[in-house]
Amino acid sequence: MPHAYRPGSPRDIPGLTQSELRDRYLVEDLFQVGQVRALYTHFDRVATVGAIPTDAPLALETIPEIRSERFLDHREIGIVNIGGAGTVVADGTRYALEKSAVLYLGRGTADVSFESEAASDPAVFYGFSAPAHHAHPSALVTPDEGTIRELGDQLTSNRRTLRQCIHENGVPSCQIVMGVTRLHPGSMWNTMPAHTHDRRTEFYVYFDLDEDQRVVHLMGEPSETRHLMVKDRSLVLSPSWSLHSGVGSSNYAFVWAMAGENQSFDDMDGVPISEML
Repeated sequence: MPHAYRPGSPRDIPGLTQSELRDRYLVEDLFQVGQVRALYTHFDRVATVGAIPTDAPLALETIPEIRSERFLDHREIGIVNIGGAGTVVADGTRYALEKSAVLYLGRGTADVSFESEAASDPAVFYGFSAPAHHAHPSALVTPDEGTIRELGDQLTSNRRTLRQCIHENGVPSCQIVMGVTRLHPGSMWNTMPAHTHDRRTEFYVYFDLDEDQRVVHLMGEPSETRHLMVKDRSLVLSPSWSLHSGVGSSNYAFVWAMAGENQSFDDMDGVPISEML
């Protein structure tokens, strides 16, 4: 991961090649077998973590960019398992995470490590971390818990089940809003109409996408849209000025996570497709 990711300006978008666009807003190598990888960004100072433990635990270590002795000295983190069954150990407490379970760890958590139940079907942990001013209690949200919202319609190819896990009416945090959305069979749009929210960054991790399938992720200002061709387990960095919506060549799931000025899930500005160029 050779550079720090910066949100840039919407004025830059028209002049970027597809390769330059991907280099700035798409991360395809966050998840590596047998490794913990951490990426610091200037998108609301969010740091992301990918961990795939196999036959031995992997520890979450600090990184130079955050200038702290331990990763969570001044931060909080939401962790989602998008692979096989696994466990996160936080200051001696073991949290078993099935696929799609979400774990919140508060500021000041000292020791964090990741384990897989079986090396042949390893857990794949995704972490979304933001600066925190207060220590909230750690909390686990199992795959059948959270605030469930059934959205969309099969007729418009966007029927989906959205689980809000870390949010203002669920697991409390300082900044993080996080959950998991799964599209129903036959649906491909993850949201439409598209929207922006100037008050916070949003990151997407797409998963459960077959190797030969892709999501066409739309980004940019409504008057100057661009697209990214996204494969399984890729991370899209969406700055606050950019709309975000995507359509897949099959149904899929994704983790959405936000940090910024407020935690109101519905604080967004819709953009009708008729106004997008």
